[in-house]
Amino acid sequence: MGWWKKQNLFIQVAIGAAIGIIIGLILGQNASYLKPIGDIFIRLLQMLIVPLTFFVLIDGITNLPSMKSLRSIGGITILYYSLTTIFAASIGIGVALLLNPGKGAQGLLTGDKVIEPEKFSFIDNIVEWVPNNIILGMAETNMLQIIIAAVIIGVALLSLGEKVSGLTKLINEGATLMLKITDIIMKVAPIGILALIANLVGTTDMKILYEALYYVLSCLIGLAILLLIVYPTLIKLFTKYKPLGFFRAISPALLVAAATSSSNATLPVSMDVSKKLGISDKIYGFTLPLGATINMDGLAVTFGVTGVFAANIYNIPITPTLILQFVFLGLALSMGTAGARGADIVMMAILMSTLGLPLEIVAVYAAVSPLVDTGNTVNNIAGDLTGTAIVHSRFDGEVDAFEEESEVLLEKTPTTAQ
Repeated sequence: MGWWKKQNLFIQVAIGAAIGIIIGLILGQNASYLKPIGDIFIRLLQMLIVPLTFFVLIDGITNLPSMKSLRSIGGITILYYSLTTIFAASIGIGVALLLNPGKGAQGLLTGDKVIEPEKFSFIDNIVEWVPNNIILGMAETNMLQIIIAAVIIGVALLSLGEKVSGLTKLINEGATLMLKITDIIMKVAPIGILALIANLVGTTDMKILYEALYYVLSCLIGLAILLLIVYPTLIKLFTKYKPLGFFRAISPALLVAAATSSSNATLPVSMDVSKKLGISDKIYGFTLPLGATINMDGLAVTFGVTGVFAANIYNIPITPTLILQFVFLGLALSMGTAGARGADIVMMAILMSTLGLPLEIVAVYAAVSPLVDTGNTVNNIAGDLTGTAIVHSRFDGEVDAFEEESEVLLEKTPTTAQ
C-alpha cells in the first residue's frame, strides 16, 4: 500500500485501466457484475458536478483582479471555444464527405419513403438557456443555465468588490470545500475506472453493421485529426509549452475522460493537471468549468459525421446550405450538451429532430456509442485544457499586472481607523 500511495494519479489510473481490460476479456458478459462499482464512482462524480461548477466558476471570476481582466480572459476563452467547435464540426463533415458512411445503406431504415430535412430556428432554444429558476436548473442539472447564472453572479460580485467581501469569502470557502471533496473522491478513481472499463470490454457487442463500422471509422479519423494535429499545432503556436510535454502532463485527465465518457466527471482531474502545469487558478477556475459545458469539440466532430451519415442513409442531397446547417448545429447543440455519460445519445435524437429526420438512426448510433463517445470526451477535455493553456500563455502576465495595479490602488486608498 505504501508503494501505491506514492504513485501519482496517472499511474494509478493506468494500472486500474489495464487490470480492467484484462478482467473484461476474462469474464466477458460476467464483467457486468462489476458495473455497480463503476456506477457508484460515477454517482460520486455526478454529486460534484453542480456545486463544483457553481462555486468554482464564481470563485474563478471573483478571484480576477478587475473587470478589465475578466473582459480579456472571458473574451478570448469564449472566442476560442466557439472557433474550435466550428472547426471541429467542419472536420467531421469533411471526413464524412470523403468516406461517405451510410452511402451503401440507403433505404435501410425507411424503404422507399422520401425524407426531406426541415428548417429550424434556434431562437426558442437560446431562450431556454437563460435561467428563470436557478434552483430548478440545478435540480435538473441544466448545466447551461447553471453556467449562465454563475457567470452573472460572479460578474456582479466582482463589480461590487469589497462591498460583498463576506459573500465572496463564502463562495471561496465553498469552492475550497468542493475541491477537497473532489480530492477525496479521486482516491477511489482507479477502482471505479477498473470496474467501468471491465464492464465496457466484457459486455460491448462488437457485431455491428458494416455501415455502422464505417461511420465509427469516420468519427475516429476526424477525432484523431483534432487530437493529434489541431491541438498540438495550437499548443506549439500559441503557448509556451512543448506539445509532447503538454500532452504527457494532461494524460491523467485524458485517461479519466476515456474511462468515464464524461467531461463534467473529468473536471476535477483537469483542474489538478492545470495546477501542475503552473496555470493560475484564476484562469483554470474560469476556463475549465465553462469548457466542460460549452466546449464539446469531440462531439462536434461526431455531429458533423452524423449529419452526413444521416443524409446518406435517407438519400438527402448534401448541399452547401445543409453543410452550413450541420456546422451551426454542431456549435449550438454541442454547447448545450451535458458533459455526462449517455448525453451524446440524447443529443443525437435532438439533432435528428432538429433536422426533421426520422429517429431510427439514433438506434444505430446508440449501438456504437461506446466506440465513439470515448474519443468524443477525450477530445472535449483536450480542447478544454488546450484553451486553458492558450489563455494562460496570453494573459497570465497580464493578470499579474492587474494584481499589481490593484495593490497600488489599495495602497493609495486612505484607510479609516477602527
